[in-house]
Amino acid sequence: MCFGFLGIQFGFALQTADVSRIFQTLGASLEQIPLLWVAAPITGLIVQPIIGHCSDRTWTRLGRRRPYFLAGALLATLALLWMPNAGTLWMAAIALWLMDATFNVAMEPFRAFVADQLPVRQRPLGYLVQSFFIGTGAVIASMLPWILTHLGVSNVAPPGVIPDTVKYAFYAGGAALLGAVLWTVASTREYPPEQLRAFDPAPDADALPALHGIWRNGAAWLLAGGVAAWLIQRYRLRDEVYLLAAGLALYGLLLLGYNLALKLRPALNRQRGLLGHVLGDLHAMPAAMRQLAWVQLFSWFALFAMWIYATATVAQMQYGVTDAHSARYNEAANWVGVLFGVYNGCAALAAFAIPWMVRRWGLRASHLLNLWLGGAGLLAFLFIRDPHWLLLPMLGVGFAWASILSLPYAMLSDNLPAAKMGVYMGIFNFFIVIPQLVAASVLGELLKRCFHGQPVWALATGGASLLVAGLCTLRVRLAEPP
Repeated sequence: MCFGFLGIQFGFALQTADVSRIFQTLGASLEQIPLLWVAAPITGLIVQPIIGHCSDRTWTRLGRRRPYFLAGALLATLALLWMPNAGTLWMAAIALWLMDATFNVAMEPFRAFVADQLPVRQRPLGYLVQSFFIGTGAVIASMLPWILTHLGVSNVAPPGVIPDTVKYAFYAGGAALLGAVLWTVASTREYPPEQLRAFDPAPDADALPALHGIWRNGAAWLLAGGVAAWLIQRYRLRDEVYLLAAGLALYGLLLLGYNLALKLRPALNRQRGLLGHVLGDLHAMPAAMRQLAWVQLFSWFALFAMWIYATATVAQMQYGVTDAHSARYNEAANWVGVLFGVYNGCAALAAFAIPWMVRRWGLRASHLLNLWLGGAGLLAFLFIRDPHWLLLPMLGVGFAWASILSLPYAMLSDNLPAAKMGVYMGIFNFFIVIPQLVAASVLGELLKRCFHGQPVWALATGGASLLVAGLCTLRVRLAEPP
């Protein structure tokens, strides 16, 4: 059931470990990199709830989730093959957008798939098994350029050309992604909708949540967007920060527009389209999801800061180089792949330790401890100068990563109706995407104005963010055991 995640994480690990390297190789500056990454979270923001909504209502010979696994894997394989052959910066940005869109098509239904198939008491273990496969796939994928270098493949190339180590790593990732997802599609079965309704008699996927007060929420978000735009203009912040203001205002306009449509066409209260269902479910989300949203926001901001700036930080701090075309820079980039492999490997092993932690201390305390281990790991980059000693803090990051990939979903799934598991898992991913948009929008500005071009402070900010995320975990109210 979870084996497909091995392949999906092959793709994500190559993306997080090597895309910034590709961008810099093609001429991007440090300040441009966050903006180039913006396409990825925006894609997830759009794709995840749509796929979740549609998969809740799909039933074919392959089931309802597995058609999306298969279609996403086929398209993601093509995107992985294209990415290292992007000859220009704008082509690489488009390739990143396609990669992230197709990864999300394949990945989103996997979260709902586990909740569909398992009883409540087994869900934490199910998500931890996913974490094991995620960690295992990411270890291999992250270290592929380093491994290929030691096998004699060239790790340097002329200016503007992607090294062969990166190219062959992406080719292998495409094959692994497709093969692993095909295994899950071929070897699993799904409960038909009528059986799921028997397990959980909650309202079905077409149930319409109440939209009382939606106009007030819309007005508040629109006002927040306007204030944010004024502050950006007033303090002359970077143009990409306007993405935040635009996102706030757009959400407010969607709520106000749909409220007006309901007034003009009362029939929409009885039968809503895709937008109406998603807005309604978002407006009426369970309290536990609202509480977990803050945990996710701070957690994923930290992860995105690490993914964007780890290569630049290690090259600058531990290797003393900033030239993206130099052999020493590429050596540093390969070492970052090793570090990412270590934290993912630790995450795979942590999947065996975390169930014991949960039994002993509970979901919330275990998640808090793991997040704080990750926060301490990122803060350690400020003090370590020998690149080999960076292996130690990555162990803490690994525990945080395993926990982020599993325990919030275990806390959430017990509070969701089975018939809407897909759309709510998609909406929950808003709180993964939004912090990535925040990071992509503000980290470049912080690097310029506050960090004096020192990317290590972006990682330190991520470490502090994980500490805050741990504290937010204490606010989450868990569902009563059945």
